[in-house]
Amino acid sequence: VQLQASGGGLVQAGGSLRLSCAASGRTFSDYAMGWFRQAPGKEREFVAFVNWSGGTTNYADSVKGRFTTSRDNARKRVYLQMNSLKPEDTAVYYCAAGQVRYIATMSTEYDYWGQGTQVTVSS
Repeated sequence: VQLQASGGGLVQAGGSLRLSCAASGRTFSDYAMGWFRQAPGKEREFVAFVNWSGGTTNYADSVKGRFTTSRDNARKRVYLQMNSLKPEDTAVYYCAAGQVRYIATMSTEYDYWGQGTQVTVSS
């Protein structure tokens, strides 16, 4: 499956962004989807998870209550709504697909990755 993330940009602290990840290729609903981010000089970290149906989600503690992930299997898209953004949310954000039937929070559990989209939050 090929993934293309978009929607990043520059926003002031307290603002919102909506990231989108478009999938093509194999059956999208076969895959759980994850969002990860990587800030300069830091390791890639888990942000959010949504299972194949969209019925189960999971979030990193650092974004819980501010970020929401969802998916539209008919459109082969997954979304990350980011509200109340903070400067520490600045990073390149990646979407990833994995054939898992449990909540996956480690990058090694995902098989396919998008190219990343830059999110910059100014103070």
